[in-house]
Amino acid sequence: MRRVVITGAGTINPLGSDVPATLAAMREGRCGIGPLDIRDVDRLQIQIGGQVRDYDEYAHFNRQQIALYDRFTQFTLLAAREAIAEAGLAFTGPLADRSGVVLGTSGGGLNTQDENYRAVYEEGKNRVHPFIVPKLMNNAAVSQVSMEWNLRGPSFTVATACASSNHAMGQAFNMVRCGMADVMITGGSESMLCFGGIKAWEGLRVMSKDACRPFSATRNGMVQGEGAGVFVFEDFEHAKARGANILCEVAGFAMSSDASDIVMPSKQGAARAIAGAIRDAKLPKESVGYINAHGTGTAANDKTECAAVADVFGAHADQLMISSTKSMHGHLIGGTGAVELLACIMALRDGIIAPTIGYEEPDPECALDVVPNEARDAKVDVTLSNAFAFGGLNAVLALKRA
Repeated sequence: MRRVVITGAGTINPLGSDVPATLAAMREGRCGIGPLDIRDVDRLQIQIGGQVRDYDEYAHFNRQQIALYDRFTQFTLLAAREAIAEAGLAFTGPLADRSGVVLGTSGGGLNTQDENYRAVYEEGKNRVHPFIVPKLMNNAAVSQVSMEWNLRGPSFTVATACASSNHAMGQAFNMVRCGMADVMITGGSESMLCFGGIKAWEGLRVMSKDACRPFSATRNGMVQGEGAGVFVFEDFEHAKARGANILCEVAGFAMSSDASDIVMPSKQGAARAIAGAIRDAKLPKESVGYINAHGTGTAANDKTECAAVADVFGAHADQLMISSTKSMHGHLIGGTGAVELLACIMALRDGIIAPTIGYEEPDPECALDVVPNEARDAKVDVTLSNAFAFGGLNAVLALKRA
């Protein structure tokens, strides 16, 4: 079993168009959630979101590419460009054959789907662009990344709702660890801040109209966001041999299924995934210093997650820091775990814990150190990144300092 390290990171999200800008926003506790600027927003009950602002697709892609790239694919390609550039890798010869892509998304090309439903059903058009299917399919981003960088190894898309990115990164980790690949490009992307995407989530009645306040007694729901996070997972010996800069080590991964309810989270299911990731990393639970929580800001998720953490860590739970960066960038659905992994890397590499902003009032059912409102300097050696999805699908990654 080989060691796996992260040698490159890239992102575009409501907090910034790259990793440095995103980490700066997390350190400052900046909020990227605001009024939505989309078509027919006045018909929506929910009119806020974590939107990527001032985004000009023509600044990054030509007209022919835009005809093929949905917004979620564009975000993926931009994040991958940053991550691969930082890693300093060129995928040629045997390395190309031993490098692949695993990405997570929940909705795929939902903007493309929304636009074309309008064209056909609302405007009465009888023809659509011939590339609509390859533009909206969930594996579009994976395929475009593999073609752009000549990645000829194992490549596929994972769709497990809000745990998609963590499941994707877990699979990439295992592929490198077991020797199936030397390098995997992995993470996730989502862009469903369109009329249909928001209208569908409105139906669940779990959305906030004003802010995302995880763990606060005054929380009243989640806020959607959009964006992408992409990483280079690499065999440690391969990275060391070429003198790569190592951001952190991926130490363990576990997943579980609640097998109980399609929307209500389970403490037992979450706890099994958390405990499993620590066990897989072969680390004592007392070594964990920070958890990036799933922390959606809904009443059910937050208290269930805190109960699961308390169950797994026992007395050590009081020594843990746990925060939700969704308070800043919103819930990126299938891409959320990837962007949130940046907070774990920042904690390990820079000794800075991202805060849970918008925290107003303690909740007795969330009685953990949630790093309220302001970032904190703290040295940690091990972090966890939690993701718990509708359908009861849980995925947790364990990272340790390089």
